[in-house]
Amino acid sequence: MLRLPAVAGHFYPARPEALTALVEKCTHEPAGVKVQARACLVPHAGLIYSGAVAGAVFAHLALPKTILLLGVRHYPHGAAQAILSDGWFRTPLGDVPIDSALAVALRKECPALTEDAVAHEQEHSLEVELPFLQTLNPGFRFVPIAVGTLQLTDLQQTGEGIARVLEKAHQEILIVTSSDLNHYEDQETTRAKDQKAIDQLLKLDAKGLFQACREHSISMCGLGPAIVMLTALRKLGVTHAELVRHATSGDINGDHSAVVGYAGLIFN
Repeated sequence: MLRLPAVAGHFYPARPEALTALVEKCTHEPAGVKVQARACLVPHAGLIYSGAVAGAVFAHLALPKTILLLGVRHYPHGAAQAILSDGWFRTPLGDVPIDSALAVALRKECPALTEDAVAHEQEHSLEVELPFLQTLNPGFRFVPIAVGTLQLTDLQQTGEGIARVLEKAHQEILIVTSSDLNHYEDQETTRAKDQKAIDQLLKLDAKGLFQACREHSISMCGLGPAIVMLTALRKLGVTHAELVRHATSGDINGDHSAVVGYAGLIFN
């Protein structure tokens, strides 16, 4: 199965040279010791808006050769928790292979995961992270999962299953979770709402994040995959989280009337 790029030329440049230059600009950070992390959360808007936040996270990480990529299913079609177990994802920078062995292990431990290409066909939340990984971590393999449900129990069960797989894995696996934060409210409102979500992410509190988004109407599109990630990390014994960067689309285009929030966090 070859999954072709859906948002090249829209969310990021379609020409390889331009895409590489943009990724390198977004990941330009002072030299320092790279962090060995178990997971990270990065945004997935157009790279001119969210790329600096995502790039700051990726630039801080010692990236392993196996990635579990959790994204949101923005569209109504496809399985509620959709995995692909074989094939490649293509971007202008080349083809990225799916780690079939890891995918099979995840499907065994996570019954809700369904083999489904439809949910992935037009989904951008996973695709936009791949050029960062291709540039900084050539030769990696990954497993793509698109989450389209907000049923807390189902999400927690998948997170627990992922933890069981990672506990038994013989290689280092990084969970990359793709999510923007609050959408299309003014700058002040969005920054306040974002902070409520960030506070729960920093506490690795899956249920707290779920409740905060419901109680405060925080339109965090990747709430589902974030709950899966936090549940897995708790079961794995991870206790530390760090906010790398927080910004909004208004910081880029100057329009503070209706912004989208972006946060980059590392969990280790």
